[in-house]
Amino acid sequence: MRLLRTALLAATVALASTSATFAQAAPPASKPITYDLWPGTPPGGGGPSGPERIGQTGTGVGAVSNISRPRIEVYKPANPNGAAVLLIGGGGYFRIGIGHEVMPTARWLAALGVTPVVLYYRLPADRWPAAAPFQDAQRAMRLVRAHAQELGIDPKRVGVIGFSAGGNLAGIAETRFADAFYPAVDASDTLSARPDFAGLIYPVVSLQKPYDTTRSFRELSSQGDAVQAYSVELHVTHDTPPTFLAQAADDPIANIGNSLVMFDALRRSGVDSELHVFDKGGHGWGLGDPGSAPSAWPRLFAAWARRAGFFNAVDAGPFAAPAVTPASPAASNDDAGGIDDN
Repeated sequence: MRLLRTALLAATVALASTSATFAQAAPPASKPITYDLWPGTPPGGGGPSGPERIGQTGTGVGAVSNISRPRIEVYKPANPNGAAVLLIGGGGYFRIGIGHEVMPTARWLAALGVTPVVLYYRLPADRWPAAAPFQDAQRAMRLVRAHAQELGIDPKRVGVIGFSAGGNLAGIAETRFADAFYPAVDASDTLSARPDFAGLIYPVVSLQKPYDTTRSFRELSSQGDAVQAYSVELHVTHDTPPTFLAQAADDPIANIGNSLVMFDALRRSGVDSELHVFDKGGHGWGLGDPGSAPSAWPRLFAAWARRAGFFNAVDAGPFAAPAVTPASPAASNDDAGGIDDN
């Protein structure tokens, strides 16, 4: 494992990135196409009262919470190539980092011709059941495929990128896609919920000790079997889709061990995977500050996705049939046990 860390640190820190340019690109569309996830009341009961909240201060600027209307927003690129990515922001399951994580990534993907799909999922901190975000992610994958023709999307090239707690959610989506998180509600639920590829960026992977120190663990613990149910590494199989991981070794929120145990599980199961560990960067960097080590990840991810055929060719795998580094940024409290500063 020491050799793995050393090799990966040496290989990734030197790479430059143009993510700052992507982040400043024009918005992918003036107005997204919005689909409610559920035709009626979402499953499981519970939920908040009052309007959605958008954070205005501290690390919560642009973060969304108090979500009672789970939905996806689809931004159509000027020159779509048929690929799509479901974007899942982090925030410790008490808010979603739409402003600093999701929207810059959506603009970058749209500049590549990839259709970004932004997920607004229900949060356990808003008195939804712990299973609610996992129900929403599974339903969202199916809805993207259900609307693929009208959106100009290839249903065999639909991936997912998740940040922090969103990495946990994306990880469960890619490993437990065959599990029924909710009873079928319409014809969309006959479609596959399996992402064709996944990117887990500074992810919360495990709820097992010694990784049980995150806000994600706390919020999901209302479900008695949460550790077993939502520790991603426990559910990796040979059918898990190809997976890209990126994290900083000095991450103070999600221990680097999260990515290491996931990479190990993927390799043991024979899943195509790629891991990049940056020497410095902290947590919550989104696309990465210009010139920082983590700012290399978008280019690395795009190159990986192109080599695998997801960004420029149809997947031919078994599931393709129909159907000097600046000082690291201050750590976010998104996934620590800290107080929500919204």
